[in-house]
Amino acid sequence: VQLQASGGGLVQAGGSLRLSCAASRSDFRFNVMGWYRQTPGKQRESVASITSSGRTNYADSVKGRFTISRDNAKNTMHLQMNSLKPEDTAVYYCKAQTTLYDYWGQGTLVTVSS
Repeated sequence: VQLQASGGGLVQAGGSLRLSCAASRSDFRFNVMGWYRQTPGKQRESVASITSSGRTNYADSVKGRFTISRDNAKNTMHLQMNSLKPEDTAVYYCKAQTTLYDYWGQGTLVTVSS
């Protein structure tokens, strides 16, 4: 199965973007899905995650600004990003976990200008 991330782009500080992640197969059942981000020279960090039952978790830096959601039937996931800050600039990756394997999307670049 492959994950396709989309929705990145250039936005001014204070603006919004919505990232999407779609799995190539709808018959896979993922336990946890999540978004990560990475900037040059830094480790990839977790931004938000959501379980199959809808329980969510957010990094402190994005709480109150980002909202993660998923559609289990379609195997899609979204990240609504509001009140974006220049420090949110990064390549964002989606990840989907099964009991045996972690699947990663190819990344989508988010650039927030000040």
